[in-house]
Amino acid sequence: MELAFIPSPSRGVLYLGPIPLRGYAFCIIIGVFVAVWLGNKRWVARGGQPGTVADIAVWAVPFGLVGGRLYHVITDYELYFSKGRDWVDAFKVWEGGLGIWGAIALGALGAWIGARRRGVPMPAYADAVAPGIAFAQAIGRWGNWFNQELYGHETHVPWALHITSAEGGRVPGYYHPTFLYESLWCVGVALLVIWADRRFKLGHGRAFALYVAAYCVGRGWIEYMRVDDAHHILGLRLNDWTALVVFLLAVVYIVVSSKKRPGRETVVEPGVSGAPAGGGTEAGGDTDAGGGTEARAGAGGEEKTEGSGEPRKDEAESAEKS
Repeated sequence: MELAFIPSPSRGVLYLGPIPLRGYAFCIIIGVFVAVWLGNKRWVARGGQPGTVADIAVWAVPFGLVGGRLYHVITDYELYFSKGRDWVDAFKVWEGGLGIWGAIALGALGAWIGARRRGVPMPAYADAVAPGIAFAQAIGRWGNWFNQELYGHETHVPWALHITSAEGGRVPGYYHPTFLYESLWCVGVALLVIWADRRFKLGHGRAFALYVAAYCVGRGWIEYMRVDDAHHILGLRLNDWTALVVFLLAVVYIVVSSKKRPGRETVVEPGVSGAPAGGGTEAGGDTDAGGGTEARAGAGGEEKTEGSGEPRKDEAESAEKS
């Protein structure tokens, strides 16, 4: 008998009369609220309007949920469309099964639509919400704890997860709590992005790319520990390959973007009067914005000279003739 372990909840759903209250859904909802709240604070600090992040999230969140479910169903189609399975279960999101890769991909499409409608640059929006998305993932992973799913190899470490359910082919026992590992990793990713963004003034989507790259590193080793059924390619789980490819794409984006568009956007939302304090003096600010400031300064200087009280040339000539 294990002296120390993480217990699994006796149930993943409570009923308020006929209404089911599912732990998995609560974790997803709380994560979304945290992401929007933090994203809004970061967006306003960058000079955007309050409420813009929430308005765009109205598009991004539904797209993300659909994308996450589609990725899961497509990559684990045998759970729903093989012999003896009921395809209707593919729509039962509350039972678990959201692929982060599909959620980010389709969620980005929804965010792009929302950002385009608001007239804001998508890269700047992505930078603002990146840490919040990582925190949302950290919270959402606890939904797997409620469902007693996605755990790792059997272990006897003091923080082992005690699986008690025998449904769906589970074998009760003590396993690595990969949900907890990924949750803690996502918290670290969020803190890393916040620190790097403050330290290096990341812009043009590079904060978001850093979040993607850092998450992929953790997902790679955590995915390798999991024991749930998955498709394999050359001995590696499909999600490991996905993490590797996405990681490389994110790193390439950071490098190329840094060379082509250094610095950070000074204006993130049209129609907002003024950039944030110090925005025009940030290292690597947009050159066109700085050029505009110099042009205005030059124009002001000329006007001051003309209005300085000195007689103009034609006035001086008239005075000499008279």
